[in-house]
Amino acid sequence: MSDIAARLTAALGADVVTTDIPERNHHDWSGLPPVAPLALIRPRETEQVATALRLCHESGTPVVPQGGLTGISGGAHPVAGAVALSLERMNRVLSVDPQTATLTAEAGCVLQTAQEAAQEAGLLLAVDLGARGSCTIGGVIATNAGGNQVLRYGMARDHVLGLEAVLADGTVLNSMNTMIKNNAGLDLKQLFIGTEGVMGVVTKAVLRLQPRPTHSATAFCGCDDTAAVLALLARARAGLGPALISFEVMWPSFYDFMRAGIDATHPLSGRHGAYVIIEAGGFDDGLQTRLETCLADAMEAGALKDAVLAASAREERALWAVREAVAEYGRILGPLTAFDVGVPLARMAEAVARLEAGIAARWPDARALSYGHMGDSNLHLVVNVPKAGQDQPAAAIKSFVYGVIRDLGGTISAEHGIGAIKRDYLGYSRTEAEIGAMRRLKSALDPRGILNPGKGFAP
Repeated sequence: MSDIAARLTAALGADVVTTDIPERNHHDWSGLPPVAPLALIRPRETEQVATALRLCHESGTPVVPQGGLTGISGGAHPVAGAVALSLERMNRVLSVDPQTATLTAEAGCVLQTAQEAAQEAGLLLAVDLGARGSCTIGGVIATNAGGNQVLRYGMARDHVLGLEAVLADGTVLNSMNTMIKNNAGLDLKQLFIGTEGVMGVVTKAVLRLQPRPTHSATAFCGCDDTAAVLALLARARAGLGPALISFEVMWPSFYDFMRAGIDATHPLSGRHGAYVIIEAGGFDDGLQTRLETCLADAMEAGALKDAVLAASAREERALWAVREAVAEYGRILGPLTAFDVGVPLARMAEAVARLEAGIAARWPDARALSYGHMGDSNLHLVVNVPKAGQDQPAAAIKSFVYGVIRDLGGTISAEHGIGAIKRDYLGYSRTEAEIGAMRRLKSALDPRGILNPGKGFAP
């Protein structure tokens, strides 16, 4: 047992600290090679987190915070010589307050558990990700996660009213604000949202809840091309207003391949240049009619070629089936290089065309699948080169893809964070002055650099 493991065990007990570390804590979903931590810390309360960080700060031992381990950017991936700090035991919903429409939870609480608690109170926790059953509140906050409903409700940042965080030296910051308006000094919680644990460890959060829509309507649409999709988006925004919750786009590269992979029925006749899922929600019993009118107008204007509306919850799930089949990548596609980028809407068509054509030119047998939350400028791309097998040319693919995104004025990370995977490309989306300011803030709160070293903007 290492010296720091012995010190942590003496202070926190063998129930909290172990050197017999489960394999799942050696990696996250980034695909990076597994790394065995020096020790695994699984606290049950904030005071234990504070003690652990204080001891690691004193000894200069790196600490990698871990949540649901479902991130794909390597933010929770262990580094050599570090201990892993898992919040999995701090997993409770502490309260739901219908009067203030807030939910308070520990950082290790699984997102779906929090969603269900809000639903039981007749409210909606509007952060929603495909990994809802495994990702945690702390991870959602640390990456400023997005998801399918960003168009209506915003990123994770927009849902956080307050939080509790522990700094590198063990100092506990209690910023558990429950008020929408609170301008008393600096909004310190922003230092920990989207910063991937390099500034401090989030232990609790107060989340803003929304009224639960009483009516919904979902349509699956076929368009000629990306230009037509943009025209449809403009009409959906005008016709549905704040009722527009999701606008998900799947280009044929993704839709045709994944539909065959899960053996799903095509809801439309014929092939199209792009497919769109439109989801609306609100309190208007005429919502279905409004969506139908919006689609009819779009069809008359040439922005839409075909569409079908869900008549039941079962049909709605069927329309989403291919879009939510990304969990099947391992079975259907094999090893892959995944991208989560942002592109100005005016250049989205150019981005998809350049990326897919460029990958095909460089790797003729490659499968490049494009899809995303296009309503909020978010494009996802996954690439598999079959002939390469397990030895995918990830570095070369990243260099090409991120270069195109840089040239189009986009961002290398829309909702998945920077982690270890994108760190070398941060300068494609941020200036040297911006990165320097980030690192000065990091140095002020973590002078010994123990928190998640090598991740995001951290040295």
